[in-house]
Amino acid sequence: MGDWIIHEWLFGSEATWVGLAGGALLLFAGLALLADRRRARRSRIDDVGWVPWTAVFLISAICGTSLLALAVKGWAGG
Repeated sequence: MGDWIIHEWLFGSEATWVGLAGGALLLFAGLALLADRRRARRSRIDDVGWVPWTAVFLISAICGTSLLALAVKGWAGG
């Protein structure tokens, strides 16, 4: 019985892992938003870059929000 408590504390439930992944994606979305703003305010107009930060932001924000919603549903359900 004690091993299960350690296992639950160390690894958490599936909802916890999904919540952590959603939080990480939202953090990444915030970084992508900052990178997109930095690109929009660049001093040299020709230095565009090759990463589509707007698309990266949108995809990671939608996926992160969805995963957090699923995690909240899992936590509420027990």
